[in-house]
Amino acid sequence: MTTPTTTGATARTTSGTVTVRYFAAAAEAAGTSTEQTPAGTADAVRAALVAAHGAGLERVLARCALLADGVRVAGEDPVPAGATLDVLPPFAGG
Repeated sequence: MTTPTTTGATARTTSGTVTVRYFAAAAEAAGTSTEQTPAGTADAVRAALVAAHGAGLERVLARCALLADGVRVAGEDPVPAGATLDVLPPFAGG
């Protein structure tokens, strides 16, 4: 089953893939700076990333913000196909 979401004039669904971009400690834990993963809810995408990369990434993800096309997502929020999901650990400074 797909969940339609609307972004501007185009509708996107949670079937398909998203581009995941890892930054800082998240990139180190994942062993890559970018990859493709199935679209779904934020929790489902997070679970897929942990399944692919293990406990080290899981520990980092616990502290990270997830932004789908610049909008923070969590829990049951959809991460639609075609989106870019940024995995952002906390940054020091400011």
